[in-house]
Amino acid sequence: MAAATGFAISLSSANCSVNPKTRLKIDHCGNLSSSSMLCFPPRSLGHFDDSRHKVSVPETRSFRLCPRCELASGSEIPSKSSLSALELLKTSAADRYTKETSSVLVVGFNYHTAPIEIREKLSVPEAQWPQAIGELCTLNHIEEAAVLSTCNRLEIYVVALSQHRGIKEVTEWMSKVITISSVPVSELCHHRVLLFNKDATRHLFAVSSGLDSLVLGEGQILSQVKQVVKTGQGVPGFERKISGLFKHAITVGKRVRTETNISTGSVSVSSAAVELAMMKLPEPAHDSARIMVVGAGKMGKLVIKHLAAKGCRRIVVVNRTEDKLNSIREELKNVEIEYRPFSQLMTSAGEADVIFTCTASETLLFSKERVQTLPSVGPEAGGKRLFVDISVPRNVGSCVSDVESVQVYNVDDLEEVVAANKEDRLMKAMEAQAIIEEEVKQFEAWKDSLETVPTIKKLRAYAERIRAAELDKCLSKMHDDLPKSEKKAIYDLSVGIVNKLLHGPMQHLRCDGTDNRGLAEILENMQALNRIFSLDTEISVLEQKVRAKVKQQNKQAAS
Repeated sequence: MAAATGFAISLSSANCSVNPKTRLKIDHCGNLSSSSMLCFPPRSLGHFDDSRHKVSVPETRSFRLCPRCELASGSEIPSKSSLSALELLKTSAADRYTKETSSVLVVGFNYHTAPIEIREKLSVPEAQWPQAIGELCTLNHIEEAAVLSTCNRLEIYVVALSQHRGIKEVTEWMSKVITISSVPVSELCHHRVLLFNKDATRHLFAVSSGLDSLVLGEGQILSQVKQVVKTGQGVPGFERKISGLFKHAITVGKRVRTETNISTGSVSVSSAAVELAMMKLPEPAHDSARIMVVGAGKMGKLVIKHLAAKGCRRIVVVNRTEDKLNSIREELKNVEIEYRPFSQLMTSAGEADVIFTCTASETLLFSKERVQTLPSVGPEAGGKRLFVDISVPRNVGSCVSDVESVQVYNVDDLEEVVAANKEDRLMKAMEAQAIIEEEVKQFEAWKDSLETVPTIKKLRAYAERIRAAELDKCLSKMHDDLPKSEKKAIYDLSVGIVNKLLHGPMQHLRCDGTDNRGLAEILENMQALNRIFSLDTEISVLEQKVRAKVKQQNKQAAS
């Protein structure tokens, strides 16, 4: 929900090809020779209010795109050769890390900001999600990760040690690793959506609720969010924060649909595709048109069901195997579903008036050269063969539309259908937004509470060591035959004193949303306790994270 969440920007130190009026210049600190630009994509971001298109920056840190740390004046900078990789990383970044907590980021591309020509190059098949999570978590500044890839979006959710460097690493990874054909980083920056912390949380909750879908309120996206959790279970890198975020998003999606009925009467991408085909076919041909569906996966099955609901009684299905059609035949006994293998694809296409394509194939099934060889469609079906391609990547080449005897539509053309019933659910969407805001507050309180856990544990351990030592010292000065009841009373007294003393500091570290303290105040309290009691929580956590990253990279380099 790029527009609704209010933080859809592109960060790039390269020149951005946008209108100069939409360019905001922010100078780097230090001795950098260039400046960064905040580039707002010139594409329209839909029907959302302009007042919500704003840059939001976490209130606990200043807005500086350059995290470079300045050494004290007069200090000697050691040569790179004399430092280990760990020491070099700590020297250059320690100040940034100790002042900056981990952030939840989303780097995404969706139908609001990126055309299908870009989205299809960035598609990640579900089977590759675990591998993608593993690769993302090997990046220097990424701790956790998740991938949400559908026909309308690719979104990478990560927990990053540094916002700026995390964005840079994820974007470069997307450009080099997952693109079907290489997309330059500069082009990705032009189309990407960046969301941080609370905005990222709000966005995913809106996505799972169907508020950011092409078809407002559609239910398939909630199943796709559930699949992210199912696929991520047990995968290293799909850890506490990201896992908790997606699980909470599922809860929000269910609650919105239950309390607002936003999905009532809604259409899905597959039903919109069928509606579009019916709009383009002459009305007399609705019952007689020859229909072919390529692919029998989730989308293919939904297309077949919606065609049956429209009165189609014979459908040819081209798929690799026939197994997936058995359950559909059992459900739609009054519809003749004829299976054909992929070896008969072009022969079957020549016999069809309308062709729906919905496969996960990364190669084109219909090229201009192949389609030109197909026989013409009769005048009773409109004289043109319809291709409705709801696959991402596309199964029908864009140049096929140059053939005079065909009409080609893809998922970006479905707006014509979904606009008709979108207004009916806008009021329900406003109700859903109120629910989402409530759930965002709950999740952010839970997430923020994780920041203080190490300090709470160390402070209690510190107090417990003192209590136990002083108790032993006290008991050693007493008679050996001291009754157990009196020893227990002394023990209980020591525990009670420690708990009373810790109650105040612990209350000031609470971040569960039950009080009015903000995260900035709580983090200041945490840092004060670290200094007063020499707990060094932030530094020790930093060292653990950096050591783990360097150890992992060394192991990979050695193998």
